[in-house]
Amino acid sequence: MADTVQQIKDRLSIVDVVSQYLKLERSGGSLRARCPFHAERTPSFFVSPERGTYHCFGCNAGGDIFSFVEQIEGLDFKGALKVLAEKAGVPLVYERPEKRDSRDRLFELLETAAIFYASRLNDSSREYLAKRGITEGTLKSFRVGLAEEAWSAASDYLREKGFSEKEIIETGIAKKGERGMLDKFRNRIMFPIADSAGRIVGFSGRIFPGTTSPKDLATGQVERTDGGFEPPKYMNSPETPLFHKSQILYGFDRAKQAIRKHNCAVLVEGQLDLLASHQAGWGNTVAVSGTAFTPEHAALIRRMTDNLVIALDADEAGIKAAGRAARAAIAGGLNVKVAQLPTGLDPADLILKEGAEAWRASIREAKDIITFLLDVLKEHTPKQDAFRRNVEAIVLPFLVDVQSPIAREQYIREVAGRLGVSEQAVADAVSKLPRSLAPGEISGAKANIPPGDPIRSADRARQAFSLLLWQETLPKPELDLKSYIQEFEKSIGADAFRMLRALPKDEQEAMRFSAEEMYGKSTGLKREAAALIDAIVIDRLGSELREATSALKRAEVEGNEAKIEEIMGKCKLLTTQIAHFHR
Repeated sequence: MADTVQQIKDRLSIVDVVSQYLKLERSGGSLRARCPFHAERTPSFFVSPERGTYHCFGCNAGGDIFSFVEQIEGLDFKGALKVLAEKAGVPLVYERPEKRDSRDRLFELLETAAIFYASRLNDSSREYLAKRGITEGTLKSFRVGLAEEAWSAASDYLREKGFSEKEIIETGIAKKGERGMLDKFRNRIMFPIADSAGRIVGFSGRIFPGTTSPKDLATGQVERTDGGFEPPKYMNSPETPLFHKSQILYGFDRAKQAIRKHNCAVLVEGQLDLLASHQAGWGNTVAVSGTAFTPEHAALIRRMTDNLVIALDADEAGIKAAGRAARAAIAGGLNVKVAQLPTGLDPADLILKEGAEAWRASIREAKDIITFLLDVLKEHTPKQDAFRRNVEAIVLPFLVDVQSPIAREQYIREVAGRLGVSEQAVADAVSKLPRSLAPGEISGAKANIPPGDPIRSADRARQAFSLLLWQETLPKPELDLKSYIQEFEKSIGADAFRMLRALPKDEQEAMRFSAEEMYGKSTGLKREAAALIDAIVIDRLGSELREATSALKRAEVEGNEAKIEEIMGKCKLLTTQIAHFHR
């Protein structure tokens, strides 16, 4: 594993990796960009090609290519390793099976289950999917499968492959019932759900049309009025150690490159909608999986783009879901538009009945979320009083979450025009509404915490140490490091120097970036370094002089002539030394 990590680092630089996600610009010896991990207007995210590291002075995120991919893709280390190995063309060599941890076993189990379900896809399920417009190539590409009617077909297969009942239950494939192991998914078309690295973490199962089964608690079927039981249309894996619905978007692993390329993501509701959209040429499409669109989803998308088009079903439930998703997206800093579909059609139906061009047109003609909401409300409530009340209740809360003051002012102007009132009246109403918290603010508003930049702290000792750390990483340092270290240690004392050397690695890395940013363009570094050491010495001497002066006053009060003479000699010496530095 260590050899694999080094091979990847040898082939991929920090700039190679970060530039695939962010637009970097030169800043001295470093490169900088707006941080993808918190909202900011002024770039505070720096990349050092020399050291192969990054650091943000706004939220203190930092590390190497692996921690960057972990954070921006929402992965664990092994997921980041898989992503970077593929980019670098380095084959992954896994350790002996007995050394794999429990998460590796669960990933392996879900991969085995995906292979099992795909092998069971039969002619009747293929025929149904073909009628929905899904091609055989798409089915293979997305590894679509089938869960058969048998009570424990998947569980039995996985046990034969050496997985325990505990592991099968832990991944949500089955549950323990009176009859033994009961498969959670039965009579369903199966869509594997992958994390950002492409590893299977769960499943979504769509009921096969015409399926009727007896009541089954394992699949959550609902009793009909005629005494039968109606299974839910879609069923998703439960929350597991690998699958967290609020953090996973179906298709994101395939869509992320296209999202970056087109600088836009398209959000749909169902798996068939996503497959149809990808077939129609919109590879930047993602879908929610068994949950509403969350701030965590918004943060995941925002690391790839600032723009989101929501294309949910055109019925009342779909419009409400679009509104909820839009507010979460706006609070997360995304620019949101809504693609308005013909009534009664979801994206897959629209593509099937009216063609891919109709789908393209609906996305290209997507309306800004505020315009969309105002149009829908006006259509359903033509009377002005009712329209005004609905706008206050439904539209104005969106304006509170808009992060851009300019965009908010434009929206206020549009709402005021529709209502026939002053912009000030709308602004006053908006100011009284509570604001949703963006993901970064929920965890403590890190973006608003003043950065712990040692150079801004006016602590000269830390500043001088930052300069030392930076110079030590350079192949050809400008300073004579041996001499600089001796002078620096002498200026602050051996104990203080040891304490600085013992600072945590991440803090030292931040200090290196600070020094590089301040001194990277300096044409007189030796002179500035010497002046910095002199300033430290002057600070120390000044502090000693103040202490001696206080001691002299105490000695005068006590009438201790011997002490007074001793301290006066020390004060004279300190004054002479300070004067020497000011010449």
